[in-house]
Amino acid sequence: MSYLKYTPYLYLIFAIFFIYDGITKINTTESPWFSFFIAALGIFMFFFRRRFAKKIEDEKRNRKP
Repeated sequence: MSYLKYTPYLYLIFAIFFIYDGITKINTTESPWFSFFIAALGIFMFFFRRRFAKKIEDEKRNRKP
């Protein structure tokens, strides 16, 4: 289950990709707002998952005698 430590970083990778996509769409006629929204959602999910994983780890550590 150690791979769960690294899955929140996938959200950051997707966020970086969608920020890049949004910046490239600014110079075209396409609307960049959806890309920026998905990037913001990815950044939020990164911090949420990291905080949740830390909370679960603390509970697991406190449960052991």
